[in-house]
Amino acid sequence: MSMMKEFKEFAMKGNVVDLAVGIIIGGAFGKIVSSLVGDVLMPPLGILIGGVNFTSLAVTLKEAGPAGGEVLLRYGAFVQTLFDFAIIALAVFLVVKGVIAMQRKKAEAPAAPAAPPKQEVLLTEIRDILKSQR
Repeated sequence: MSMMKEFKEFAMKGNVVDLAVGIIIGGAFGKIVSSLVGDVLMPPLGILIGGVNFTSLAVTLKEAGPAGGEVLLRYGAFVQTLFDFAIIALAVFLVVKGVIAMQRKKAEAPAAPAAPPKQEVLLTEIRDILKSQR
């Protein structure tokens, strides 16, 4: 089997395609959550704690000199990323919890009784006809 054919079989498996779709949607979801945190949640939180903009929080490790710029330890960006992660983790948890709940409901739903075989239906009809003739 040629390498190209093997690769084609591997790439076209359902799991690989599902994984690719999941990664693309996950990337887009991450951008949405980052915007939610950075643009919607953090400004009011900054106001509540005294007008602090988390992304601008930093400690200067080295002042700007003639040879180059200053060196900053940007711990505010790290705090922002932690908030992003916490909200993404919560959202994923809620989605997974919802999917599991739907699977449980589907599994617990009583299945409709199977239709009796055709022979049994015919025998029942014959029995009913014989009973009605008596």
